[in-house]
Parts: sequence; structure tokens; C-alpha cells
Amino acid sequence: MDWTGGICLTRLCLQRGLGLIYLVAFLVAVNQFRPLLGETGLLPAHLFIRQVTFRQAPSLFYLCPTDAAYAFFGWSGVFLAVLAVTGVSERFGSLFSATVWAFLWVIYLSFVNIGQTFYAFGWESLLLESGFLAIFLGGAGSSPNAVMIFLFRWLLFRLIIGAGLIKLRGDPCWRDLTCLDYHFETQPMPNPLSWYFHWLPGWVHRAGVLFNHLVEVAVPFFYFAPQPVAGVAGLLTILFQGSLIVSGNFSWLNFITIVIAFSTLSDSQLGAVIPVSLPAPGESSPLLLWATRGLALLVAFLSIQPVRNLLSREQAMNTSYTPLQLVNTYGAFGSITRERYEIVVEGTEDAVVTPATRWRPYEFKGKPGDPARLPPQVAPYHLRLDWLMWFAAMPSPYYDPWFIRFLEKLLEGDRGTLSLLRGTPFPDGPPRQVRALYYLYRFTTPEERRRSGDWWHRELVGTYFPPTALNDPKFAAIRELLEGGRDF
Repeated sequence: MDWTGGICLTRLCLQRGLGLIYLVAFLVAVNQFRPLLGETGLLPAHLFIRQVTFRQAPSLFYLCPTDAAYAFFGWSGVFLAVLAVTGVSERFGSLFSATVWAFLWVIYLSFVNIGQTFYAFGWESLLLESGFLAIFLGGAGSSPNAVMIFLFRWLLFRLIIGAGLIKLRGDPCWRDLTCLDYHFETQPMPNPLSWYFHWLPGWVHRAGVLFNHLVEVAVPFFYFAPQPVAGVAGLLTILFQGSLIVSGNFSWLNFITIVIAFSTLSDSQLGAVIPVSLPAPGESSPLLLWATRGLALLVAFLSIQPVRNLLSREQAMNTSYTPLQLVNTYGAFGSITRERYEIVVEGTEDAVVTPATRWRPYEFKGKPGDPARLPPQVAPYHLRLDWLMWFAAMPSPYYDPWFIRFLEKLLEGDRGTLSLLRGTPFPDGPPRQVRALYYLYRFTTPEERRRSGDWWHRELVGTYFPPTALNDPKFAAIRELLEGGRDF
């Protein structure tokens, strides 16, 4: 039986695709890490490093947790990712290729392990795990190893079936087929087509949930079948991920899943749409072959806990079992929120708040704010602050520590923080006071959309954070509690 059907082009797609994802990830780090986690960021990483040992969270930044180091390694990652995207990393042999991919993995691991809540997303672990496997794919002149393709398929299997099982074990709406009645409206970051998907007929939503179960629960077992069955399973997965891309913004999660799904496709299948002629590869070095075998044994051993998790009724999602994040467990949307709440942050130039005070809203780059604004397409780029604002809007008796710092930075007019936003309503200087209101958002109906032109309808629920100034004693007390690491 033909298990692979030729994998030279398959390897090329894996390397170029992962290189593109790494490029996006490092551009995000270059643009956002310092205002979020830098020396004066919302959650300064150097304070985290003081409390966590290197063994718990290995990172290059334990040697130098400074903004200069974050910038240097961020741009270094961009440079190395460009080498991977252009194929330069593979052109000079397997050792050079392994070196480039190893540095990409080490540098990005260094960001993720000190990134705290701003880097606590499943696709970070997914990029690290797949990037580590890429170290062993070999250079362009070496023969690709079928074992590596199997390991990528094993990663894809854990990723997809983990997402499927967490749904079946989780929210009842996945079992009564109603989850898509809510999902497009309440997902973290809607995109320009989400409104249209939300208003599709109910039977389409139910068919979508059934297709989700087919692709995430049944199809993964066919990744390991001979060709062309494995290729068909991979194409179904790619089609499903494409539907998620056009209906929402999930950072690079769906894009990297498509890249990993290339491992199920043979050269003949890929060659039908990618007309690339590759020279015949030479023999792989004995060192690479032995390294690949050792990697397979390591992955087998580290897979014990993820497999146990998949079989458990108490399945956890997006969990790493080692600080190196090598073999992880994945999952998504085990529960679906039925209503969408949003925090709208506003500022004023008034020193004293009166009924006549004019409040001006801060607009974020991606998350809903102005009801008349069409939700933008931002994926595969990742707007970390926008995503955390979605989590912060979930009902909770506590304020997130970074949110208090965020308000403080707005009152200071901090340029780094403002760079994370779409703009500032106070171009001539910071506001005297800020506040945060709590709204219930829903998509407008087609009739409301025709009448008002708005994409969203919102209702004020209450005040999320009361008006405050930098010299407000209550605000100062909250900041002191925050600096002391206590709940408030």
C-alpha cells in the first residue's frame, strides 16, 4: 500500500508554511511584546521572571529581561523566518536547516514562556510543537523521512480530535446542533463575514455543526490511512479550516492547521495545484536518520499524557505537559457563550465629572466598539490586547491586573499602549479621567441593518470601572494592591 505517495513537495509545503506562520508570530512580538510585557508594559515580564524559575519557564530572557533584548530577538526571529520562507534555510544542507529552525523554536519559546496571559493561547504551543518537528525535516538536498510525516500527522490528529471530543463532552449545544446559532456573534473576534454567517438559515447552522463533528471526530482516524484516503481526509480538514477563516478571526490557528494538514497530502496530490518541479533529493545523513528515530521515541513517550487526556471524561484543552511545550493537548470551544458583552473604555478632559461631561471612546483595532464599524479581517495577525478584552468582559468579581495598568497607561498617555489601539481620541494630551462601561452587544437584524447601517446593536448594562484619575486615592489603592500581588 502507498502510505505517502512521495513527500518532497509535502516537506516543502510544511517548511514554507511554518516559516510564514513564524514570520507573522515574530512580527506580532516586535509590534506588541514591549507595550504588553516590556519593562514598562501592562504585565512587565521582568517581574514574572523574579517569581518563576528558569526550569519552570525556560527563556533566553532570564539573562537579559530588557526592551532592547526583546527587540533584538524579535527582529532576529523575523530574519530567521524570512530564511525559512524563502528556502534559504534548506539550501545549505540539513545542518544549516536544523540550526535555523532550532533558533526559531528557542527564540519563540523564550517569548511564550514569559508571555503570561498575553501568550496563553493554544496556537502558541501548536507553533512551538510543529516548529520543533521542523528541525528534523532536513535540507533540500536530503531525502525526506516518512517518519517525520507521520509525526506531523500525529500532531494533526491530536489537534483535531482534541477539538472534537471537547465539544462532544462540553456544551450541550454541540449535541443538539444549535451552537452555530450563537457562535458567529459571540466568538472572540468576528470578521467582515461573521454577520452574514450569523443570519444564515437555521438548517445551515445545524448542518455546519454536523460537518464539524464529522471532520473533528471521524476524519482524523483516516490521516494514517494509505493514499489517496489520507489525502481526502486532509482535504476535508483543510476545507473545514477554510470555513473558519472566512467566518472569524482566530489568529494563525486555522492557517497553521492547514499547513500541518499538508502532511496528509502526497506530492502527486499537491502537484496538481502547486506546479513545482523539485530536483531528486540525495541520501539523508546517518546523523539525521538517528536523530529522527530518537525524536520518534521521545514523541511516543511524551504522548502518554496527551492520550490519557483525550480518553478522560475530564478532558483539558490546550495544555502543555513540559515547559518546552513539545507534545501538547489541544481543543477549542468546549463551551459557547450565548451573549456578547463588551467593555468600552472612555476618557474625558474634565477634571470633575458632571452630567454634561463629554466622554470619548477609545477604539480597538479588532474588537467591536463603534456599532457602525464593520468587523475587520485581522487573522492571521494576532491582536493580543483585543483578545484579552474579550476575556475580561466575561462576568467576574475581579479586575484583571493588566486592565488596571491599561487604564493607568491611558491616563499617562503612554505611546506604547496607544500603539495597541486603533487611535486616540486625545491627540493633544492624555485625558484627565477614564472609565469603562459594560455593554451587551448583538448583531443587528437584516431589517435593523437596512434602516440604520449599523452592524451591531448595543445596550448599556452598567459601569465596569468607575471614572478615575491618576491622583484618585481609590485608584492608587488598587494599584498598590496590584503591585503587592493581592486580589482586589
